[in-house]
Amino acid sequence: MSLPEELSEQLLGSIIDGTYPPGAALPSEPELAELFSMSRLTVREAVKALRVQNVVRIERGRGTYVNPPAEWTSLHPMIRAATSPGADPEVVAGIHEARRMLESGIAELATIKRTDADLRRLREQLRNMREAGTPEAHATAHIAFHQAIVRATGNAFVPLLFEPFMRLLAELPVETDRGAIARHERLLTAIEAGDPAEARRVMAAHLRSQQNRPRTA
Repeated sequence: MSLPEELSEQLLGSIIDGTYPPGAALPSEPELAELFSMSRLTVREAVKALRVQNVVRIERGRGTYVNPPAEWTSLHPMIRAATSPGADPEVVAGIHEARRMLESGIAELATIKRTDADLRRLREQLRNMREAGTPEAHATAHIAFHQAIVRATGNAFVPLLFEPFMRLLAELPVETDRGAIARHERLLTAIEAGDPAEARRVMAAHLRSQQNRPRTA
């Protein structure tokens, strides 16, 4: 990661944690350069990266101001905001809603396009979830199961669309109870049976259940 990218990420973190809330002005370019011990050119490039994502706006003659998350135009800062402690409930709800729309459609398409090899991968990851001895192992298998559904669509564009949501998936509380396993079993059954409507319904219900689980710090 380059210095401007590192600084951009640090500034985004300060925006998300409320140091610079929506409507607030960022420190001036010279002040940021001194604060982070970086050149003004590095600061300029870092702020430019945030401006391209509409995280901030530049008001000529006044300064650089933080935009509300609803105006941001990139998934990366939105997902960082949704997975941070103390995240705005509206941002969290919006991210989950978008993921539910996308992944329900993915499950539907996977049901139509899946191959025998795809079904073997799904069965393997479900078995790994059942046999996982630690929350970490369960989380790894859980992510791999959802990735296998994405792969089963047979569409090269779908993994690119879903990739930004992988951070959200990795940050969610790990569900290791029997109910979580049962939901994945029902999803696999629908995909095996070639029932797109049922796959969409089960995936949507599963994601609603995840959204309603309490967040961990």
